[in-house]
Amino acid sequence: MPNTPPPLPQIPPEELAERLDRGESLQVLDVRAPEKVARGHVALGPELEFHAVPNSQLFKLPDLSNLKLDAARPIAVICGHGNSSKQATAFLRERGYEAYSVTGGMAAWETVYVARALSPTASLSHVVQLDRVGKGALSYVLVSDGDAVVVDPGRHLDRYDALLHQLGATPAAVVDTHVHADYLSGARAAAARWSVPYFLHPDDAVSPYDDRPGKLTFQALSDGDTIVFGHATLRAAHVPGHTLGSIALIADEGLALTGDFLFIQSIGRPDLAGRSAAWATLLWQSLERVRQSWPGDLLVLPAHYAGDNERRADRAIAARFDVLAATNSAVAIQDERAFLQWIAEHASAFPDAYRTIKEANLGLVDLSEADAEILESGPNQCAIV
Repeated sequence: MPNTPPPLPQIPPEELAERLDRGESLQVLDVRAPEKVARGHVALGPELEFHAVPNSQLFKLPDLSNLKLDAARPIAVICGHGNSSKQATAFLRERGYEAYSVTGGMAAWETVYVARALSPTASLSHVVQLDRVGKGALSYVLVSDGDAVVVDPGRHLDRYDALLHQLGATPAAVVDTHVHADYLSGARAAAARWSVPYFLHPDDAVSPYDDRPGKLTFQALSDGDTIVFGHATLRAAHVPGHTLGSIALIADEGLALTGDFLFIQSIGRPDLAGRSAAWATLLWQSLERVRQSWPGDLLVLPAHYAGDNERRADRAIAARFDVLAATNSAVAIQDERAFLQWIAEHASAFPDAYRTIKEANLGLVDLSEADAEILESGPNQCAIV
């Protein structure tokens, strides 16, 4: 019988994320076309060493020294869906490199969620930040007396089911801080699966593009309204600007889940519906209100981030409001005219897919899983940069 070659070594994307996140010194070689790499690639961990060369060039290289790959350290080889990376992995292993093909490629990488437990509060026994590392998207599970509220979930509901099971918690409600444009929300599907209410500000239940009412069932969550679960209370603060219905959720006067209103190093862009000037003014007014009313020790927990430089030492994306107000370029601006000028100067194009994604989140467009994967690909572009 012919000898069967040993299976090609592979690494699941979840393991790659965990190892990078805890600071292991790993190399990643992306073998996709340069334009695809430019749209988004692995960017996680303080010790990541990233390389990119398309397979078409890799196999033609007579000498791999120009790649500056370290043969003494592991190399995770990644492509689009985990197929061409196998060829590159075999190619590298034949030349003495410790290479592993990333299972499922970038498509799988963008479905990886890393759960980070934050400090509990007076009424919340668990505050968990779920970090979707391939998109820089953050969702939250808050637990009080075994009841859970899930905030800004992605469409991969199995991740939330597993976490709720781990925490011994029963879902009580699902909330979207706004109608998202960069990823397909799992909130409506989760509410249906768990038979719990779905909360949304009513101003976001209408398409901002043509004023069509969304085809979705929700409970209105307006300024000052509350969600009570266990012995905890979440209070909604209406902070329009990124969208008309953007809200922040305040817990124990100590946490603020700010959605896309306020990030650690920026703010939510006001131009995703083509009304930049009007919504920038709303954004300024929202900032003025929270500057006057939020305490400095309020912990800001946003729904997105742009890079590892926004992380704390414990790898969570969070900051005290007073620290953020002093270090965030947009929030530090004290004059409305200067603020609006800053937004105008930092205007940039956003992906065409964002309108389709937002309309899908409103129930106005039906998307397959394959459609969702294509539309969501790449990191979020929700912040002003």
